[in-house]
Amino acid sequence: MAPKLYTDETPKEVKDAKGLHLLTMNTPNGQAVQIMLEELKDAYGTEWTTTLVDIMKNGQKSDWFLRLDPNGRIPVIVDNTQDPPFPVMETSAEMLYLLKAYDKEDKFGFKDELERSQCLQWTFFWHGSGAPYQGQVNHFSRAAPEKIPYAITRFKNETLRVYGVLEIQLSGKYSDAGPRDFLAGKGKGKYSVADMKTWPWVKGWERTGFTKEEMEPFPNVLKWIERIEGREAVKRGIGEAYTQS
Repeated sequence: MAPKLYTDETPKEVKDAKGLHLLTMNTPNGQAVQIMLEELKDAYGTEWTTTLVDIMKNGQKSDWFLRLDPNGRIPVIVDNTQDPPFPVMETSAEMLYLLKAYDKEDKFGFKDELERSQCLQWTFFWHGSGAPYQGQVNHFSRAAPEKIPYAITRFKNETLRVYGVLEIQLSGKYSDAGPRDFLAGKGKGKYSVADMKTWPWVKGWERTGFTKEEMEPFPNVLKWIERIEGREAVKRGIGEAYTQS
C-alpha cells in the first residue's frame, strides 16, 4: 500500500470520494469492472463514483495515478470504506475483490468450491490467454505505425484459437449435459464474473477485424454474446456514462 495515496495533483473527485471509486475508460478491461458494478447495483443497490481517465493522453501514467496503480493501467478501484483507502489494480483482481466484499450472496460467484474453482479457471483463462492475444491483434492492426503481417497473422490465429476454447466449453462438446449458457457452473452454467471478464473482449470481434466467415466455427460463442448483451446492467456498463465527452 502506498505510504501517501493522494497528492495535490490527485483530482479532487478522487481524493474526496466516499465508498467505492472507479477510475476507468470504456475499454474491454474497463467494461468488465463497469459491468460488474452495474450488476451489483441491480442486485444489492451498490453505489460508487467514477472518474474517467483519458488514456489517449496518458492520464494513467501521471504520478497521482501511479500511486494507485504502479502499472499505470485502467481500471482501478479505490475502496474508501477501508482505512486507509485501499486501491485494487488488475481487472480480474478487482472483480474478485468485489465478489468477496460486495457480493455476499454469491450471485455472481459460487458457494460450491468446485464451481468456484471452475469460475476462477475461466476468469484466469481469459485474463492470461485471451485478452493479451486479442489486445495484440487490435494494436498491430490499428495502432502500430508499421503493419507487420507476421504479427497480425500470429495474434489473429491465437485469438481464434482461444475463441475455439470458449466454443468447446459452451458447446458442451465433451459433456453429457449439452450446450451451456455460461462458462462456469454445473449444468447449463451460471452467469458469473468469468462471463463478465471475457464478454467485453469477445463481443468486439468485428472491431478486432474478424469476418463473419471466420466466426462461423463458434456458433455457441455467438449465442453467448447475444445472451449477455441483453442484460440491462451490461447495456449500462458499456454505455455513455463511461464514454469521454
